[in-house]
Amino acid sequence: MNLYLIFQIIIVAIAATSTMTLFSYAASARYREVYKEPLLLTYLMHNFKINLSNASKNILGWMIHYGIGVFFVIVYHYFWASNIFQLSILHALILGIASGIIGIISWMIFFKISHFQQRIDFRGFYIQLFIAHIIFALTATAVYAISITVTLLTNAYFTPK
Repeated sequence: MNLYLIFQIIIVAIAATSTMTLFSYAASARYREVYKEPLLLTYLMHNFKINLSNASKNILGWMIHYGIGVFFVIVYHYFWASNIFQLSILHALILGIASGIIGIISWMIFFKISHFQQRIDFRGFYIQLFIAHIIFALTATAVYAISITVTLLTNAYFTPK
């Protein structure tokens, strides 16, 4: 994996995870519920009795959240680079639906094994999480497509003739 590809994946992941997170925070505010994934990850660390300060758990929650975003974009990149999926809205929706299902199952497992006790509207959380993953995939696809276009234009402009 070359340095440009690593940079591209990180930029795409930051954009997609940030967009998804903004949606989750907006849904959280709109419905007055805790749908904020980084905060929920912090709560899970409390339940798992991880011996860190609250500030460290908060930072780690954000790092895990964005790290998972990077992981998803790496998987997406594999699908795109292998021509399994195209850079299209339809394939972005398929990736988002699959990611949403994976996200929901993962959170269900985390909540179960951590004996999560906080009051939360689980049904609402899972619905917004599903939509957030579709937003993630749409954003990732768009930013990835833009980055490829920029690369092609840059190579065409700066390649010696």
